Amino acid sequence: MNSPINTSTASKNNFADESVNIDSSAEMHKQIFSVLVIDFERALRDFLKKGLTPLCTMLKLVSNVEEAAELLKHYHFDLLIAEISGQGPQGVEQLNSLLKNTKSKVIFTSTETDVDTVLAALRMGAVEFLQKPFRMEQILESVQQVTQRTSQKKKDEASSPNKTETIGHKMGGMIGRCEIMKDMCEVIGQIASTPSTVLLEGESGTGKEMVANTIHQMSGRSGLFVPVHCASISPQLLESELFGHAKGAFTGAHQAREGLFHHAIGGTLFLDEIGEMPLEMQVKLLRFMEEGTIRRVGENEESPAEVRIICATNRTLAEEVKAGHFREDLFFRINVLLIHLPPLRERSEDIPLLAQHFSEELAPKLKRIPLEFSKADLAFFNNYNWPGNVRELKNVVERSMLLNRSLEECYQTGSTIDCLVPPALKGRTEELELCEVEKNHILKVLNGADGNKSAASRLLGIARKTLERKLKDWNAEI
Repeated sequence: MNSPINTSTASKNNFADESVNIDSSAEMHKQIFSVLVIDFERALRDFLKKGLTPLCTMLKLVSNVEEAAELLKHYHFDLLIAEISGQGPQGVEQLNSLLKNTKSKVIFTSTETDVDTVLAALRMGAVEFLQKPFRMEQILESVQQVTQRTSQKKKDEASSPNKTETIGHKMGGMIGRCEIMKDMCEVIGQIASTPSTVLLEGESGTGKEMVANTIHQMSGRSGLFVPVHCASISPQLLESELFGHAKGAFTGAHQAREGLFHHAIGGTLFLDEIGEMPLEMQVKLLRFMEEGTIRRVGENEESPAEVRIICATNRTLAEEVKAGHFREDLFFRINVLLIHLPPLRERSEDIPLLAQHFSEELAPKLKRIPLEFSKADLAFFNNYNWPGNVRELKNVVERSMLLNRSLEECYQTGSTIDCLVPPALKGRTEELELCEVEKNHILKVLNGADGNKSAASRLLGIARKTLERKLKDWNAEI
């Protein structure tokens, strides 16, 4: 097309009866392409869902502008397909307000073809205008036109030396511009809407729960995202927490309780640190994955539970199987699709982008101005190894904003100790009693582990119960 906007009319055939030939748009399979449909008619949303789902990495369909605005707070969409009318919930004023906060391309659809409506669409930056009802091949042709333009624009930006520093890809909470992140987003886009089990492997702090939540959000599942940290629940209570229990099933079970599997029905159960799950519980999880049923502790009756499982571990489960710490049959069950999350040191080009994102995200919460990174900051990004990965980066950005110090200064030993030692103790560390030294050291390690008691106890070489007892004695429960 030569004009910036194309107004097309369609035959009066019922659009719901149209067949879809997606082979002609096979090129779209190669794109990271997300689409948001805003239309009052449920039948048309169902019609577009059928035709566009095979061609998009993410497709969301809503009935009004308010729902669309909420989605746009969390996701970027390459394309909006929006119904426009002269007034009402899909009116020009409401749509114009929505589009001010997005850079998405827009295809407008409408039963109205008067000059005022078309001009309004043009002023709002429409790239296509389709009169209702329209055929599926019309919308696919329009979408493919936008795809090709977006792809070319991205290529042009990538080849521009002045813009490469600001280009990044975002999917849910994941941000990056490196090839690893791009490949990961492509995979997630392909598998999100399926019920298949996913296994996430990566070091602590690489964002495994965030990735799991992104998969859930993109899946279209109606149920909840329920995270479970397997290492934080004692082996004696884990079965009850997951499957629930009947009244009187054990001492203290004064009433029946539904487990986390029940709360995740229709949604996603995220089992974090699955490698920490006791072997006896692994058997029960394996039974669920084979039968799709759950049984509360103290009951004989089983009930079906449609739950998607996403697992995560900071270990290599294949090695845990060889060591006898993880069941081989369960490993094969959960290892349908393995996604490895790279440590931050392997995606160094993403660090400034992530730091800027965290700075802008934290600024309103901390009532601070977003950071401007100096050459020294950029050098620190590249030279530091980031053992705590993305979580550590966010922490140091937040610390820098709170203390108004450079990023590197916040990581110098002296500055770190100054931040962690209470003011009353500064200047006399050589006079501290052993118990005070122990307390300061444990609190420092716990702070570095973001309050994760299981991780801190492993680093300290003490039992978790010992750590909890000491915190209780110090009235320092975190």
